[in-house]
Amino acid sequence: MAGAVASGARQLLAHVEVSLVRAGEERGAAEAAKAERERELVAERDRGRDLKGELDKLTDSVHRGEVLGAEKRLRIEQLEARALEELGVEPVVLVAEYGPDRPVPPSPPAEGEEVPEDPEDRRNQPRPFVRAEQEKRLKAAERAYQQLGKVNPLALEEFAALEERHKFLSEQLEDLKKTRTDLMRVIKEVDERVEQVFSEAFRDTAREFEGVFARLFPGGEGRLILTDPDNMLTTGVEVEARPPGKKVKRLSLLSGGERSLTAVAILVAIFKARPSPFYVMDEVEAALDDTNLQRLIGIMEELQESSQLIVITHQKRTMEVADALYGVSMQGDGVSKVISQRLR
Repeated sequence: MAGAVASGARQLLAHVEVSLVRAGEERGAAEAAKAERERELVAERDRGRDLKGELDKLTDSVHRGEVLGAEKRLRIEQLEARALEELGVEPVVLVAEYGPDRPVPPSPPAEGEEVPEDPEDRRNQPRPFVRAEQEKRLKAAERAYQQLGKVNPLALEEFAALEERHKFLSEQLEDLKKTRTDLMRVIKEVDERVEQVFSEAFRDTAREFEGVFARLFPGGEGRLILTDPDNMLTTGVEVEARPPGKKVKRLSLLSGGERSLTAVAILVAIFKARPSPFYVMDEVEAALDDTNLQRLIGIMEELQESSQLIVITHQKRTMEVADALYGVSMQGDGVSKVISQRLR
């Protein structure tokens, strides 16, 4: 009985050992399969992450494309509305007639555009559309358009007002030109008359001066000379005086009495050349000696024949030839009074 139990136990032990070996083998295979599955899971997770990144990129790209497409559509709508509003052209007609597939018609060069030499005159022929070239011409045209400034809706009214103002000013200018012409003619006539009168007066005065100077300075010589005979309106007058016995002619080299008598000679020459109803002389003979005074009194007596003379003087001999005397006298009581005395 015990042997049977021991035999059964050995068999059972052998069977357990076989089961343990088989279980170990199965456990190793399961662990290997688990490791393989874990490796595959890691690879799939990495692939999932890569696919998710690509998906995110594609999503962003699609979103950007949608945004860009919306912007382009909005830009196209704005351009279509602008073309219809500013140019009055439908988009279909605009693309059909002015699209990039159409040749560019000839046009004059814009301001600032450099046009190359074209001996065959191809510049006046239609040419294919080149975007860079047309963008350059567009920028030049936009600069020229900006220089024109903003559109003024009241330009016509302002132009009409300015045109009327211009017409008025033009008429005023013509009147001024006509007036200026008339004034220049009058000035010319006045200048001619002044030149004529001055020439005649100078000629007569110079002639009388020579005679009066010869009487006041017997043996002397005096004359009047024009500094610019060719221009009678701006010329000056020089006085040459040479008393008898002297070679000098400049007035600055004469004595005080000689200069005074020369001035009296000029004054009397003017009186004789252009007589006046009366003359007023204030002590013109104060610096003269008796001889020269007597000569001057003789000339005054000649002037009395045609004019009245009012002479302010302290010379007794001048008073003797007067028709009437007027003066101030002081009486014994120290009171001054005006007196008059008719001599003739």
